[in-house]
Amino acid sequence: MGRRSRGAEAAVAVMVLALGTACGSRLPESDFEHRDRDGPSRPADGTAIRVGIITSATSPVGGNAFIGPRDGARAWFDRLNARGGIDGRRVEVRLCDDGGSGVGNNECVHRLVDEDEVVALVATTALDYAGAPRVSRARVPDIGGQPIGAAYDTYPHLYGIYGSLAPRDGTTGWDGVQYGGTEVYRYFKREHGARTAAVVSYNQPASAAYARLVERGLKAEGYKVVTEQVDFALPNFRAAAADLKEQGADLVFDAIDGHGNARLCEAMDDVGADVTAKVTNVQNWTSTVAEDYKDAPRCRNALWATGSSRNFEDTGHPAVREFRDATKKLPARSQWQLEGWAAARWFTDAAKACAARGVTRACVDDHMNRGQGFTAGGLLLPVMFERLPEPPKTRRTCLSVARWEDGEGWVSQGDMNRTCFEVPQLPYRP
Repeated sequence: MGRRSRGAEAAVAVMVLALGTACGSRLPESDFEHRDRDGPSRPADGTAIRVGIITSATSPVGGNAFIGPRDGARAWFDRLNARGGIDGRRVEVRLCDDGGSGVGNNECVHRLVDEDEVVALVATTALDYAGAPRVSRARVPDIGGQPIGAAYDTYPHLYGIYGSLAPRDGTTGWDGVQYGGTEVYRYFKREHGARTAAVVSYNQPASAAYARLVERGLKAEGYKVVTEQVDFALPNFRAAAADLKEQGADLVFDAIDGHGNARLCEAMDDVGADVTAKVTNVQNWTSTVAEDYKDAPRCRNALWATGSSRNFEDTGHPAVREFRDATKKLPARSQWQLEGWAAARWFTDAAKACAARGVTRACVDDHMNRGQGFTAGGLLLPVMFERLPEPPKTRRTCLSVARWEDGEGWVSQGDMNRTCFEVPQLPYRP
């Protein structure tokens, strides 16, 4: 896989607690051939450029769990259209809510790809991306999607927001195996002297599997690891909090949902478990922390988030200021909104490069294949797609780190382009 963020992997774990995430099936190479290479071609005559956004806006995991990338992308396109669009053509955004199901996702793909004939999909955020093989067969570029499942490390023409090093020939990763780095654990060890880490999970297969992956990474970095498993139906977070306090944990990682995290933090405050960091993921990197963790002030101020994009509260950066100005009417801000904004900007760059020849699926896809090191004006760590025949054993990986502080919000910890480590790449099966 590429520089897949630990935040993305954690999001996978907590979202499949109730449902399970589809990874798609293996397709023969012939299935990736399509009779119409260009697909729908919009003439450069001032007509709109149509794009689609698929979001699990309503799903069993919660109504607000997936909408951040969609809202960020829409904010970008609204501002772009207000400024004249792309070569004088406005971008028409078609939305589809797949309801968090594979059936709904296939229906969205059919509607947007076959009926609406979109040039590209942008900022896809789907709990079950069952329609990914169909998108790939149609050679529709899917740009800047969130890698909740394995699709972005499986199929050609799909370009996840964090990039990929995998062959993407219809098989996930390398022969069904993906790889992730230990940079998050290395960071807390080197920068904060952490030596003991607790990993909290449910007694549920997806949660437990992700917890084992975290445990492996921590042990590879030399940590003493304390595992805490709670019952999915009747979790005793107080007992887990008391034990991790007794074991002297410096860090707490988890494979549980957002509600469970808030309850765990409350329990940690109740038993007096003070830690260097309660590490959360990109999906929980939001402006609503004070409300979400209102009953856990000590734990709340020990929250840290890591990812592959610039902190949405880093107002010293011009690209962040532009994002914040365009999203000021939203009720809350989040890191996923910023990444959706970056995805829309990515499509826009590709479409502008194609404007003279015609903004077609083929042209946009060719531009995506040629591009390397996209950063959305500094909002992302450089995104790469390399299709390596063999997985790397080690990799230099950078990360964005922020810490929550009451009264300040999320405070960036160093320069994400310089917070880098050469770390092992550990295999796992999604």
